Amino acid sequence: MNTDLKHLFEELGGEFVSPSSLFVKKWQKVKAFVFDWDGVFNTGIKGHEVTSHFTEADSMGVNMLRFSYWLKNNKQQAINGIITGQNNQSALHFAQREHFAIVYMGKANKAEAFSDLCSRLKLKPEEVMYVFDDVLDLPVAEKAGLRIMINRYASPLFYNHVKNEKLADYITFNEGGENAVREVCELLIGVNENYTEVMQKRSAFSGDYETYLAERNQIESKIL
Repeated sequence: MNTDLKHLFEELGGEFVSPSSLFVKKWQKVKAFVFDWDGVFNTGIKGHEVTSHFTEADSMGVNMLRFSYWLKNNKQQAINGIITGQNNQSALHFAQREHFAIVYMGKANKAEAFSDLCSRLKLKPEEVMYVFDDVLDLPVAEKAGLRIMINRYASPLFYNHVKNEKLADYITFNEGGENAVREVCELLIGVNENYTEVMQKRSAFSGDYETYLAERNQIESKIL
């Protein structure tokens, strides 16, 4: 990992739990990006007939990360998924709009969902990046290859537990609802060392981006 990149994210408050060399080694094995929903794309606030939301900044970040991966990996699409403990219509809308391959809804036992995901998509656990925020996610964090935790300043003991048990490789400086997903995506595009290429080709709607987008848009979300 570029030293300047590491220092930039650390100066802003991000923490690399794993050494940067190990972080990069894990990232190089990843073929799938899997996200928890509540507390990751939003604050996790709930209420009667209230659904949790997402931001366009996070959405753009995920799309740019997917494009970065496509450029870096011989124009192969990364697999994308969501595992959420709730039956959340915003998560479903996002997944379908962004053409995620698979969405697990209302899955309190996330370890079972993760195992099923790996089986269905023929993935090894170490080929999956998991982005998470809380206790229900830890059984998946124990298995996934690259683990990124969304920070929550109200949970200092949980933060220490995850660090001490080495259940995350990086912990964000932003919280859920503060575009933490965008932070994760920017970091990983930086690790790919193609940020400028990604931005230039996306803003110009280049031929490469058109090809990537057409392929991405052929993906139909499987809801489980």
